[in-house]
Formats: sequence, C-alpha cells, structure tokens
Amino acid sequence: MRCLTLAETLATHGAVCHFVCREHPGHLLDYIRKSGFVVYPLTLHDPRQLPQRKPTDTEPAHLHWLGCDWLTDAWETGECLKALNPEWLVVDHYALDSRWEQALKERYRHLLAIDDLADRPHACDVLLDQNLGRGAVDYAKYIPVTSIVLAGPRYALLRPEFSIVRQYSLERRRSGQLKHLLISMGGVDRSNATVQMLKALKTCPLPTDCKITVVMGAKAPWIEEVRAIAATMPWSIEVRVDITDMAQVMASSDLAIGAAGGTSWERCCVGLPTLLVVLAGNQEPAACHMGRAGVSQTLLIDQTLESRLREFITLAVDQPEWLIDMSKKAAAVTDGNGAERVVSVMMRTEAL
Repeated sequence: MRCLTLAETLATHGAVCHFVCREHPGHLLDYIRKSGFVVYPLTLHDPRQLPQRKPTDTEPAHLHWLGCDWLTDAWETGECLKALNPEWLVVDHYALDSRWEQALKERYRHLLAIDDLADRPHACDVLLDQNLGRGAVDYAKYIPVTSIVLAGPRYALLRPEFSIVRQYSLERRRSGQLKHLLISMGGVDRSNATVQMLKALKTCPLPTDCKITVVMGAKAPWIEEVRAIAATMPWSIEVRVDITDMAQVMASSDLAIGAAGGTSWERCCVGLPTLLVVLAGNQEPAACHMGRAGVSQTLLIDQTLESRLREFITLAVDQPEWLIDMSKKAAAVTDGNGAERVVSVMMRTEAL
C-alpha cells in the first residue's frame, strides 16, 4: 500500500510506474490494477519444493517470506524489467538485500530501498525508513556512504487525503470527548485480534452512546465471527469492509485501537489518539518509540489485554486531557506530506 501511495505521487509528477508482485495469498494485484498501474505478476512457487532451512547470519531474517530463493526472484524480476529499463527501481521487501539489488544492477539506473528493520545491507541510492526514532546512524554500516537516508515519519508515505482532513480532525479534538471508537487491525487480521479486542471491550466503561466502527479487508478470514460478536455488544457497532474513506473515518473518530505498522502514521497525521496493538515482533521497536513519545499506548494480545484495555478506556472517559495531550503529540509526528518529500529527493537524485 505504501508503494502504491508513492507510485500515485510519482504519477502526479509525470512518472510512469509499474509493479512487480508475487502472487502470495491475499495479494493486491487486482487492487493495484484498478488504481491504474500495470502489474507484472510472479507465480507463487510450491512451498513443498522450497528448501526448508533457517537463514544464516549473513542472510535476511525474513528470507522465508519471499516464497522462493532470492536468485530465482532476481531472475524473474529481471525478466520483467528488460522491456521497462526503469530510471528507478523501488524495492520494499524484508527478504531482499544488497545481493538481490546488485544482481539487477544492469536493469535500472537508481534504486530506492524501503526498510523498517535496519538489519541487512542495501546497494541503494536512497534509503527510506519512515519509522519514529530512526536516523542515518542506524543504516551507516548497511549502505554505501553516498546513499541518501530519509528517516522518520516526516517521510511517511501517506495518501493525500490524510493531509487534506488534518486541520478538520485536529480542530474537533479540542474537547477530548470519547464518542466514537475505531478498531482497525489491518486488512487481513490473520491473528483474529479484532475478535479478541471486542471481547475485551465488553468489560470496559465506554459511554452508552459511544459508536464503534470496525474496519476490515474483504479477505479477512474472521469477518463473519466479527459481525456475530458485534451484534452482541451493548454499543452501536458498524463493521465496514474495504473502505475508501479511511482518512475521514479516522478524522471523525476520538480514539483508535489499531495495529502497529504504516497505519500508525496515518493516525498521527490526523492526531488520532491510539491504543497500539503489536501483532508482530518487527513492530515492537516502532511501538516502543511511539510510547516514549507519548503518541500512543501499547496493548499486547496476552493475559494483560482485558485489564490494560479497561485501564486505558477509563482514562479516556474520565480524563479528557489525556486524549487531548496524546492527540497533540501524535499530530507533531507527521504532517502527511512525506510522499511529496520522497519524490522531491528522487527527482533531484535523478538529475545528478
């Protein structure tokens, strides 16, 4: 999704963008096509034919996410790039590193690597890590000395609608009231965190007139269970699927319970106070930085969930200033214009 945002921003500056994506379960190839871009699909390999081994110390920790070995992926990607001869190749995958990037060097002029983990080398012209607390020093040993590092949520790749609703959203938060709760655990929510959150909410002192909006993707496997539990809740709940107005939904919400990840910066842009749910180990560093900055509070899906959620909901109801303070700190993290800043750097680099 963040690459799609970048492509849409590049297109407004006259660029022609193409996507290369492997057909993993839950892929968004059709969505990308409907957004107006050409997609080169890579066939999903039979997992039974892939070598079953742990990555070595010199290989990316998430190597198994690729769905094939990196040499095969590089060759298949290179075949797609032959006819394109792109000015830029943008790579956004935890399983890929400098070996893959150098193997394709003859197929592009410049390379932008998008990363979140700072755990592997890149042969890039520009490195983008949009996470709070990141800096160039985190990548000093992983990239060439000539690489440009774009670090922090100032460069977060957000769709333009978030900056458009930002002022409206910030103005309506001055009272700190809790009348609308948003729950969003990502499009797929494979861990079924939404159901666990709804069950935990039943013991919380939400106002009787509070409205709850649950946002999910059409491919989420637990949608029907979510709808069934929502029907038993004592508050008005709307379950929305594949929405196209997320910025407006966030702007009209008073508190979010949401998964860590790129959506965090969307919530920050509109100043939406958040109870952040860590669903994967690679989300923990960003969640810690956000907690220390006071822009969110962290929830874990464990035995502490119910008591911690009840504690935070009680604070939100009884102390409006708590929500107001979190909103101000969140809004200071990013203004939503990161994609334009990234494109500006790419255009300057291209001219060199």
